[in-house]
Amino acid sequence: MVVGAGTGPGAPRRRLRAWAELLRVSALFSVPGDALAGAAAVGRRPGRGTALAIGASLCLYEAGMALNDWADRDEDAVDRPHRPIPSGRISPAAALGAAGVLTAAGLALAARAGRPALTVATGLAATVWAYDLHLKHTKAGPAAMAAARSLDLLLGATAAATATGAAMSAGASGGGGRPDNVAGPNATAGAIRAAGPAAAILPPPARGGLTGALPALPAALVLGAHTYGVTAVSRHETQGGSTGTPLAVLATTTALAAAVLGERWGRWGHSGQGPVGLTTTSSAFARAAPHPEVRLTRALDSGAGSGRALPLDGLPGWAAALGAAPQSRDGLPGQSASPGAASRPEGTLGGGLPGWAQAGPGAGRGPVARAESLLGRTAADPTRFLTLALTGAYLRTAGPPLLHAALNPSPPLTQRAVGGGIRAMIPLQAALAARAGSPVTGLAVMGLVPLARSLARKVSLT
Repeated sequence: MVVGAGTGPGAPRRRLRAWAELLRVSALFSVPGDALAGAAAVGRRPGRGTALAIGASLCLYEAGMALNDWADRDEDAVDRPHRPIPSGRISPAAALGAAGVLTAAGLALAARAGRPALTVATGLAATVWAYDLHLKHTKAGPAAMAAARSLDLLLGATAAATATGAAMSAGASGGGGRPDNVAGPNATAGAIRAAGPAAAILPPPARGGLTGALPALPAALVLGAHTYGVTAVSRHETQGGSTGTPLAVLATTTALAAAVLGERWGRWGHSGQGPVGLTTTSSAFARAAPHPEVRLTRALDSGAGSGRALPLDGLPGWAAALGAAPQSRDGLPGQSASPGAASRPEGTLGGGLPGWAQAGPGAGRGPVARAESLLGRTAADPTRFLTLALTGAYLRTAGPPLLHAALNPSPPLTQRAVGGGIRAMIPLQAALAARAGSPVTGLAVMGLVPLARSLARKVSLT
């Protein structure tokens, strides 16, 4: 129900604008990048799970906006009388009802992405409601908002990993389907025994659910730290008067940019030189292998018993079965039959663990994900250059408004710093996606900036 909207020819337009202000639609463009960066962080391309996560995130974000204004209606009547509820354009009951409906819609969309995604979305919804109804005016307020943004990125990672894990499991059990977020057909166990002169890489096993989203945790923490700073500054946007907070947040912003450009975060299947998996000498490994649990079942069903060696048909942790290093005559795991060949620790399977790779028979081991500065290799790697450019855009968007607010902590400049922090989330999400090895996703996220800027001229971000 809208109060005071009128019934004249311009009433529908005024009603629509009132809801746009209540829901802060200009800030919506800072939301899709969470799910996209989360999918990139776990090495998945956007698919059905990612689309569902984006829809759920948008609904929960807008629910938080409506609930925020409902909870602050008395305070806004004094400090922000122009907002939709205190100005009478939208009733408190309508705002609260919209928050409830949007929350239910967000959880329903997350449920379509799988039970793990619903679990994360439930935690996100609970955090949003707890912040708006109680935590906002406590010391835990910024931490709650940071947790909400981190959970939003993890929602995208979980949805992508869940869709992939379910599709891979179905394919391994005979479905033969193609997963939403992973390219390439399923391979058979026979490919494990194939040999050839060309080295190939076995893709990482599909890990779905909450466990599959763990590689996205560093990116979630970076985005959460940025959100913490924006929320801390926003506490002074109506009264102003804080110089130390914008300066501290500016220092945090610089540190986050340095973290993105610094040492690479390791994740299964990624290194500075491309995907890292199980290096073999068979070109058949360009296709995906069956799920690890399926390979284990096949090995156990092949007749291994007491006193007999377990058939190592593609089991994780055994390189001999893949031709990367022949098993020794005594059948000891991790030992090479070739004189002088380097031995490998049991359980590594060549490049099967992050930071390990094998170049072929008898090759030695060595870490491939060494700590290195992205700044030193931008000329040779376009993805690094793109990450550097996106990180620079993040600093350019968030930094100057914070500096201005620190030099003159007036309410208008403080509000501008908050708006800059919200807009800076988009290039930060893009940089995180590019850093994870998804430059196309990063560019797609960055493409939201002109849309956000255009809409921000019509509807305030704060």
